[in-house]
Amino acid sequence: MHLMASKPQALTSTGPMRAFAANSKKVTTELIEINEDLMGFNQYLTEYYKQLAGSWEVAQKKVNLKAPEVPQDVEQIEAFKRIWIDIFDNDFTELFDSKKFGENYGKLVSKELELTKHWNNITNVVLQSVNLPSKEEIDEVYKELHSLKKRVGKLELQLKKKELAKK
Repeated sequence: MHLMASKPQALTSTGPMRAFAANSKKVTTELIEINEDLMGFNQYLTEYYKQLAGSWEVAQKKVNLKAPEVPQDVEQIEAFKRIWIDIFDNDFTELFDSKKFGENYGKLVSKELELTKHWNNITNVVLQSVNLPSKEEIDEVYKELHSLKKRVGKLELQLKKKELAKK
């Protein structure tokens, strides 16, 4: 192994590194696509926060106009709080109901799912390279295990009923 370490190109011809080197093109392609999707995600995320900040600013200005003085007692604080809640509730409900917000949020979530898909693809390539099962294969095994546990439980229950019936 020491001799191989002095020749880095030799490392890719042994064990899991050989499989990973063969699959590196897939990983590179996924990383390029991730960068493209990440740019779109950041664009939609920026717009999302712009819309939230804009609604916050407008709502806060409305609150300041409606209740300009600083509350002095508990009753005034409660009144101020009700004004604040009502205005912010109305303004943010209006924002969340707007077509522009919905379209942007939908695109944001879509890009996030695309990024997740790319990361899952990279993970599967790496797992495949080291001969480990993918998440989907592990999930399938868990489902089968769960199904078998349920069947064994039902069989044990039937066996107990038969044993009690014999007594």
